[in-house]
Amino acid sequence: MKFSKLRQLLLVSAIGLVVATLFSGCQLVTIDYLFVATSASSISGSSSSTCPNGEIETYAVDSQSGAIRTGAPQVCSGGTTPIALAISPGYQNLYVANQVDMNIVHFAVASNGVLTKKDSVSLGSVPVAMTVSPDGNTLYVVSGTTTATLSTFALSSGALGTSPANQASLTIPGFTSDSVVPTNVTVLANGSAVYATAYDLSSYNPGGVTTSAASPGWVFGFTTGSGGALTPTSGSPYSAGVKPSAVTADPTNRFVYVTDFASNQMIGYGIYTGNTLNFLLNGPYKTGGQPSSIAIDPRGKFIYVSNSLDSTVTAYVIDLPTGTPSTAVNTTGSQTNNTDTQPVSVAVDPALGRYVYTANYLGNSVSGFRLDPTAGTLKQTQATPYPTGIHPTAVVLAPHGNHSTQTVTP
Repeated sequence: MKFSKLRQLLLVSAIGLVVATLFSGCQLVTIDYLFVATSASSISGSSSSTCPNGEIETYAVDSQSGAIRTGAPQVCSGGTTPIALAISPGYQNLYVANQVDMNIVHFAVASNGVLTKKDSVSLGSVPVAMTVSPDGNTLYVVSGTTTATLSTFALSSGALGTSPANQASLTIPGFTSDSVVPTNVTVLANGSAVYATAYDLSSYNPGGVTTSAASPGWVFGFTTGSGGALTPTSGSPYSAGVKPSAVTADPTNRFVYVTDFASNQMIGYGIYTGNTLNFLLNGPYKTGGQPSSIAIDPRGKFIYVSNSLDSTVTAYVIDLPTGTPSTAVNTTGSQTNNTDTQPVSVAVDPALGRYVYTANYLGNSVSGFRLDPTAGTLKQTQATPYPTGIHPTAVVLAPHGNHSTQTVTP
């Protein structure tokens, strides 16, 4: 009798975890909880799941091997088709954006990884991405399909405000009637500025009609004020290739990096007075095919980009004085870190800064890698990939209990 792919993955995962436990001579040591947003459970492969429209799955991470296993029970996402996750700086609150229902749902995170639904807020347009301010007082959300908006929601002990505290339209100067699609958002570690990426659908529409001569890719910068106030930075928006897909900032508040899905590249910016952006001189930098997500390790030394077309992760070492990323080459000479099919989200564990994980949309799985803290190169963790529910779209991690997190001093 032939096993299904899911059963094979479950068997391999179980064997790998048993082997890891035997080698360590002790029980699985959890350092992190890994949360994954999926469209539905794949248990039994049927629609009989208790969360047929969307769920959040919780996995425990082994500190010795990086392998993951099922942790706390899964919970329903509170809507249909969860698209994004964001976690508070204290790792006590998790936020889920659901595409179809156009809402954001807040969950409390217990020390054992258990999620408890608390409150929610409805949006006026489809959510795309979100992030939480370093002080935990503001949630930044980009939403829209043809009209892009950056919204701020006040957070009170994790609870969501009932309506946006502030909103800013993401429009292209000189082309204000163009259709603009938001793609991602990030906030600086010091909380002084937020950056959102978007592309002009009127000028970049593969297979369709273009009606605008505007440059297609942009990153919008805003300084932040009390109550979530947003003030455009000088020169914003900034050119960002063709179809920017993800954005992140280093923990020293000196550099911003954007992936360009259409051009297979990463663009680097230096952050200057007033949180304005300017291109790094020797960019852009080559990625794999269709880069979809980007993450920087908590020490600010390495960048990891998931490539959805190639099903790989590209690793880079950041030159700290200049911000220039250089491809990190494994000792075997290979630069290819294979994932399961179509990785769309990548994250680095915040506790030890030693493991990297991707959510693989078509693979219905999570891939894991061990990070070399000296070279930044990656090596697959035991039994990877790990099966998840259907169409995972996002992954975030929270340190277990009082485990300390990595920090960086500018």
